[in-house]
Amino acid sequence: MESRRHPNQTTMAKSSRPGSMADQPPAIVIRPSRGWVSLNLRDLWEYRELLFFLIWRDVKVRYKQTVLGAAWAILQPFLAMVVFTVFFGRLAKVPSDGIPYPVFAYTALLPWQLFAHALTESGNSLVANQQLLTKVYFPRLIIPISAVLAGLVDFGIAFLVLVGLMLHYGIVPTLAVLTLPFFLLLAIATALAVGLWLSALNVQYRDVRYTIPFLTQFWLFATPIAYSSSLVPERWRALYGLNPMAGVVEGFRWALLGKRGVGPLVIVSATAVVLLLAGGVIYFRHMEKTFADVV
Repeated sequence: MESRRHPNQTTMAKSSRPGSMADQPPAIVIRPSRGWVSLNLRDLWEYRELLFFLIWRDVKVRYKQTVLGAAWAILQPFLAMVVFTVFFGRLAKVPSDGIPYPVFAYTALLPWQLFAHALTESGNSLVANQQLLTKVYFPRLIIPISAVLAGLVDFGIAFLVLVGLMLHYGIVPTLAVLTLPFFLLLAIATALAVGLWLSALNVQYRDVRYTIPFLTQFWLFATPIAYSSSLVPERWRALYGLNPMAGVVEGFRWALLGKRGVGPLVIVSATAVVLLLAGGVIYFRHMEKTFADVV
C-alpha cells in the first residue's frame, strides 16, 4: 500500500465563513501500489518515530518479567563459547589461527547471536503483529526492520565481555578495528535480507515458521564459528563466501584480532548480501498489498 495526496487534489479557495472546507485538513488517499512493485522507501523516514517506538517495545518485552534481565545477552554467547572451547578447542583440537580459542569463538559468536536472533524475530514479525497490520496503515517494512535493530542492544552488552577477554589475553586491536562498523552493518543487512523473505513467506505459508529454527541450526555449522575458514580449501573459498555470515564472522576476527586478510571472502559475501537484500525488498513490497487480507 502506498500513501500520497490525491493527484487531483487542489487547494480550495479560502472562505470567510467559519467551518468551511478550507479549514479542514487536506485529504490523504491510500491506494494499492501500481504495477508489480513500488518501493517508496522514503516512507520509512516519514514513519521513523514509529520505527523507534517498535524497537523500544521489542527491547522492553524481551526483558519484561525476567529474573536475569539483560544478563541473558551475556550468558547466551558466553555459555556457547565455553561449550565450543571445551569440545572443539580442547577435545577436537580445532586450530584457531594462533588466537586463544575462547576469544576466537566469542568474536564469532557475537555477530552470530545478533544474526540468529534477528532472523528469528524478523521472520515471525508480521504474523506476531497481525492485529497492527489490519488496523492502521504504515510501511510494513518497519516491522521486520525494528525486529532486526532491537538486537543491537544485546550486541552492545555482550560486546563488553569481548573487551574483557581481549584485555585478559593481551590482545590489542590494530587500525583494522575501524572497519568493524562495516561488518556489523553487513551482519544486520544479512539478517534483514533473509528476514524479509521469510516474513513475507510466513504470511502466506504458516509452516515457514517451523523451518526457521532448522535453517538457523544448519546455518550455524555452515559458518566458521567453531572453526576457521582457513580449513576450507583455497579453490572453494570464494564459493564459501556465498554464505554471507562467513564474510561477517571472518571480518570480525580480522577487524578485532588481527587475523590474516579475508578480502576475497568478504567481497563475495557483501555482493551476495546486496543481491539478497534487493530481492527481499522487492518481493516484500510486492506481497505487502496482500498482508492485511491474508494474515
